[in-house]
Amino acid sequence: MDRIHDWTVDVVNLWGCTIVERRAIFGCFSGLVTCDPGNINYILKTNFSNFPKGDDFKETLDIFGDSLIMDSPSWNDHRSLTRRALMSNLSRNVIAGTSKKVVQDSLIPFLDHVAKNSLVIDLQDMFLRYTFDTSFSVLFGRSANYLSTDLLPNELAQALDDAMEALFYRNVMPNACWKLCRRLMIGSERKMNKAWKTIDRYLEMHIKAKREDMIKGIAETSSLCEGDMRNLIQKENDEVLIHDDKFVRDGAMSFFIGANDTTGTALTWFFWLVAKNRNVEAKILEELKLIAFSKKNFQEKEKGPKTPLVFDIDDLKDAIHLHASICESLRLYPPIPHNRRTSLEKDVLPDGTIIDPGMMIVISMYAAGRMKHVWGEDCLEFKPERWINENGKLNHETMSKFFGFSIGPRSCLGQEMAFVMMKLAASAMILNFHVEVLVDQIIKPKPSIVLKMKNGLMVRVEERVLHVE
Repeated sequence: MDRIHDWTVDVVNLWGCTIVERRAIFGCFSGLVTCDPGNINYILKTNFSNFPKGDDFKETLDIFGDSLIMDSPSWNDHRSLTRRALMSNLSRNVIAGTSKKVVQDSLIPFLDHVAKNSLVIDLQDMFLRYTFDTSFSVLFGRSANYLSTDLLPNELAQALDDAMEALFYRNVMPNACWKLCRRLMIGSERKMNKAWKTIDRYLEMHIKAKREDMIKGIAETSSLCEGDMRNLIQKENDEVLIHDDKFVRDGAMSFFIGANDTTGTALTWFFWLVAKNRNVEAKILEELKLIAFSKKNFQEKEKGPKTPLVFDIDDLKDAIHLHASICESLRLYPPIPHNRRTSLEKDVLPDGTIIDPGMMIVISMYAAGRMKHVWGEDCLEFKPERWINENGKLNHETMSKFFGFSIGPRSCLGQEMAFVMMKLAASAMILNFHVEVLVDQIIKPKPSIVLKMKNGLMVRVEERVLHVE
């Protein structure tokens, strides 16, 4: 269990990309595991309707309620509202503006403090604080101030982390075991119970405050939560939803996990890989310097640039090396390493594998990014250039093999937001600071439904001096 993600890679390398097990492995699993691109495309997109998440999935991840990640009667409502919220020009501006503000007002000052005081910090903890503050501000229009030089604890953030740990054990234990633990209130289920109560208490408080602000007309800033509420009010047939904050609570819960843990984790793996490959960092830095020195808010060449500089998201539209490096990092370390489905009817996958009705299917996104026959003999190497074609543009053929944000009707609606948050943080950090990873650390994934580093990532930070050439 301690190396379950890499163990999955070992198994599929030994037995093939699709493995059917009609007996329980160690008493924990009976079903199918696949990382074959054709099968993944078929299950998640082509024949999507035959592969729902299933009742067992809903029971295991019950803390998410009837949110868009579930197969529930309100799934389409949640997804429709989320798509409308995330894809509107207003919401895009809110996301981009909020992300830049958190980078400018919290992330950069924090790193400046660390550099000037020669401190050693856990980069993963810092990024999770950054993404929590950004997600919270985007969702509720208020600042959580979780990322500060004091590094104060946050009860809601800790509760979300404890809940995710408990959910992992539910996914790898036989159902009867975790349900017995839940009944007896022992082990991870005791932690889950406490975390759930804390999460509900905080979300209820913030949703109530946002609703009161809207009624009084004193909302501080536009937010996704406010947008959801307004959209609900406009739907005449949803009277129950209008008065029941559970609908908004469930959406907020899935948003926090989708925008917070996954993006913070992705940034951590990205910086670790970049720190190990200084040639990649040099290419990104040169790209960012070209963009930076062309900005109007820079002084004349002889006076030097104003630092630290924080980019607007529009500045980074041509930062190909940055985008390619993020994609390559997501290929090797997808924030959600496994996806789970259940078959409704008998079916045959593109590789000829026969699917029985009711079979549990585990899709290993982690293994899918590490297959030699898909990515080449150098599949374990960090090579952002595999995402760039001969014309210096993004390679769409490579993108077609990438499932980091899933595909089909349940593809991640927050993909654009995730790239905005990652690009704004990464560009500002690489341009203004040099990050040095401490040696002799044990870097490995944590057993979790979100691919966090088990021991964090300890680093030193130095201010970077930019020179105009």
